[in-house]
Amino acid sequence: MMGHAGMAATAIRYLRAVGAPTAAAPATAACAAAPHPPLRAVRDDERAPLDPGRFRAVLGHFASGVTVVTAPGEAGPAGFACQSFTSLSLDPPLVAFMVGRTSTTWPRLAQAGVFCVNVLGAEQGALCRAFAVSGADKFAGVRHTPAPATGSPRLADVPAWIDCAIHAVHTGGDHLIVVGRVEALGADPAAAARGPLLFHRGAFGRLGQ
Repeated sequence: MMGHAGMAATAIRYLRAVGAPTAAAPATAACAAAPHPPLRAVRDDERAPLDPGRFRAVLGHFASGVTVVTAPGEAGPAGFACQSFTSLSLDPPLVAFMVGRTSTTWPRLAQAGVFCVNVLGAEQGALCRAFAVSGADKFAGVRHTPAPATGSPRLADVPAWIDCAIHAVHTGGDHLIVVGRVEALGADPAAAARGPLLFHRGAFGRLGQ
């Protein structure tokens, strides 16, 4: 398995390759030179005997919140719907989300080097669907303002938002694990009072349903 030094070096190399700022690069220069096992694909005979459909169905029993992760860009803002957001650390303040390696939006977030997590409320299912579509103008008709620290789009009427700089990127099978350092955050009590948007077994729901 790749050690911590190798993972840090991989993250820095990745962010440099896509042009994202890497403030931690000087501190990890020694890491880049440290020996570590090369990355390799998992062989067919190493794969667990799991049916992908059953895998999704069983894990779908775990209810999650729903977010839209956004970032600024010269060609316009970027964003995608994301269920895999989580808090990670209090000191330093870190959060994380997972994104598929084939995502066409992720390279734009990586290029920006920053992102804002918009936590969706119970009545924002349509907004989530709009950001889940590939290739469309996801921001058409969507009200947003720049988040205070990074300028990432902060969507209107969301219960909460977390403004972050990319801290590290780790590999995780067919996904990437993106860690962000929180630079600013806030909540809207009125929007929060309406409850969160939940996703459970392939459908949206809300508390009390």
